[in-house]
Amino acid sequence: MQVPKRHPRTASSLADINITPFVDVVLVLLIIFMLTAPILQSGIEVELPKTKTVKAINEERLVVTIDRSQRLYLGNELMNINALGKVLRAKMPAGQHSVFVRCDESVPFGTFATVMDTIRRAGIENISVVTEPLRTAERRS
Repeated sequence: MQVPKRHPRTASSLADINITPFVDVVLVLLIIFMLTAPILQSGIEVELPKTKTVKAINEERLVVTIDRSQRLYLGNELMNINALGKVLRAKMPAGQHSVFVRCDESVPFGTFATVMDTIRRAGIENISVVTEPLRTAERRS
């Protein structure tokens, strides 16, 4: 009985795996994540006040946001001012009693003060107001 000879070219082509479709899919996913990451990070669109002194944020906290229409958010969730204190206490991680407040610069001070008072009445004393740094062109004027 004679064993049929394999053609060397056919045997090697079956052993190779074509990774081109895999690379294409990975590159498309990378582009999608690069485009959506900034959107997920910022959440609600707010024009922050600009200040000369800005402290770098290096910790995770709950974020309360007041947008230009004076709507109130906890994280990305629309919130009623009357429920804010109760929800803050429920969502506050154990041992942490601090929040960030982001407020559009066009919001009246009375609205901002009401939100700050509500947060303090919830038992949170460490409240940091988020601002943007002045650009160099704005500093000169």
